[in-house]
Formats: sequence, C-alpha cells, structure tokens
Amino acid sequence: MASHSVFDKDTLPSPNVHSTPIVPSYFNPVSPFFNAYDRFTRWRQDLGLPYPGSVENTQKEVKATHLTNYIFDGARADLTKNLSFDPLFQLTHSFVLGSSVQPASYSLGVTFARENLFLQGTMDHEGSVNARFNHGWTANNIFKAQAQLSQQAGHNMIQLEHDFIGTDYHLNFKAVNPSPADGSGVYIGSYLQSITKNLALGVESLYQRAAQGSDLANSYLAKVTSTDKTWIATAQVQPQGVLQATYWQKLSEKVEVAADLQVINAPTRRDAIATLGARYDFRAAQFRAQVDSTGKVSALLEQRFVPAFAFLVSGEIDHFKNQAKVGVGIMIESSSLSPEEMAALAAQQQSPQL
Repeated sequence: MASHSVFDKDTLPSPNVHSTPIVPSYFNPVSPFFNAYDRFTRWRQDLGLPYPGSVENTQKEVKATHLTNYIFDGARADLTKNLSFDPLFQLTHSFVLGSSVQPASYSLGVTFARENLFLQGTMDHEGSVNARFNHGWTANNIFKAQAQLSQQAGHNMIQLEHDFIGTDYHLNFKAVNPSPADGSGVYIGSYLQSITKNLALGVESLYQRAAQGSDLANSYLAKVTSTDKTWIATAQVQPQGVLQATYWQKLSEKVEVAADLQVINAPTRRDAIATLGARYDFRAAQFRAQVDSTGKVSALLEQRFVPAFAFLVSGEIDHFKNQAKVGVGIMIESSSLSPEEMAALAAQQQSPQL
C-alpha cells in the first residue's frame, strides 16, 4: 500500500524538457490510516536509526570488563569435548573444590546449537538440572525458555520470554513461574528505542502477582553511544530510589575500561557503591583488574598456552574486612575437529548466541 520512493522510467521527465526536481510523496490515497502509518514508517527509515540492543544487555560491555561474573575462589576445572561442529555438539565436565561461597561440586553440561536453535543443559552431583532453550522463528522473533529443577523446596523455576527485534528498537516479554490457574507469577516487559543515532531510551515494567496481592514497578533507562562506538554511557532509575550509572570506553584494540556507580536512596537505606575496572587483551592472555569503594581489589589472569589449554588465577583482597580469596583453575578442550572447524568454532563462540 505504501508508495514507492523511487520512480518508474515512464514517470521520469524527458531529458530535453526543463522541469523542477520531483519530490517523493508520502501520500497514500487508499486510507488515511495507512497514509499516516506509511509516512511514519518512511520517516523512521529516513532517520537511519541504529539497533540499540536489548534492555537486558544495556550494560553488556561493562559486565564483560568487570570481574563480577568471572571472579572465583578455590580450585576449578572445566574439561570440554567438541564432538561436532555443524551442528555444534559439546560435552563439558566442571569441577569446583575448596570454594568459600559454594561446596565442592561436579556438573555435566551438554550444548547443542544450529543456526536458529540453541540447547544447553547442566546437571550437578545432587541431581539439580538447569536447562536453556532458544529458538529463532525468524530473524526478528526469538523465543527463549529456561528451567531450574532442584530437590530443594522453593528452588524450582521456569522462565519463558520472547524477543521482538526491530531495526531501531527491541521489545521483550518475560514470565517467571507463571501459573495458568490463578495468573500468579512475575511478568516483565521491556522496550528500548533509538531516539537519535547516539541516544536510546527505554522502560522496563515488572508486575508481580501472588496470593497476598499484586505489585507493579517501572524503571527507566537511557543509553548514549558514541558515533565511532568507542564509548557507551548508561543510566537507569529503578523503583524505591535506586539509580545506576555506567560508563565503558575502548581505549585501544587491547585495552578497555569501565565504571559503575550505584546509588540507593531508600527510606530504610542510603548507600552508594562505585566500581572501576579494566581489561587487557594480550596475544595469548587476558587480564582483568577491579577496585570498588567497599575496599575490594580484585584481579583475574587467563593465560592460554595453546588453543586447547588455559590456566586461570583469581584473587580478591577486602581491605576493610581484612580478608583475601585466591582461586586457580584450568580449562582443557579436546576435539576431533579439523583446524578449519576449530577456527570457525572459536569465531562462533565469540559471537552472540540466540
């Protein structure tokens, strides 16, 4: 129904006739509604707004630089066997010993992935099972499901979500432990929209319904990205007086820095935590360092001697509590794949999954 932005050769003026340039028209004579929709769609396309990412991954670069998701203590070992490349099929044995935050454990993980399908499952020595399923129905619609089954009461969880990916927006719906009988559960909806080529604004709503009643909370966020993608700043205002601001910058091809500030201004608590971290990528090693306002200094070194073997050393010192943690680990990967398939597998693991 929309009118074309280019002209047919029959409508072009003769080269011998002097005329004013023809201006594309947004007018659609079929319906005023479609006319307005076509004009709005064409206007958005003319702006050339970039895809802003999802609300969940707004702070992805900061989390990849900081040590929050990587720090560990005690001893750990991850043994991976690549059985197939297309489709991808992996087996992983994970061991954890001597940790002060979790008991000794063993888990078996299985990963299966194709172009539009991702399956992952782990089971530990106590029988707890974690499963993840992602399926891309189209390039713009992705369904995700996660489940956690445990013998301990209150530790079972199921999460269903769906992503709608547009050219300049991301829409996500999520349900945690939904009950078809009474509608109880936690329901989350988020929307992130590019306003300009450098600014994106978003909102996230959380609705919780239980037998005692229901609750609705909204949080608002903004994301500013430089034109050359070398720095990203975010700010998020959460319910009950929580403000979080982050900044990430790529100083060079091998050096990245990130800062995180969280301010809590609640009636029962007033606090602020600032974190500063850096990541250095060397030829065969990766080093992360972090310091925060609570007196903790952390570091993690991942040294890869050969592509199939890596050695990790992790350490954290809490100066205010006079405590220290040290961790060592190894990652061993064996495969019957060819060198070309191994190189393609490494590139695939570095790219975002479904």
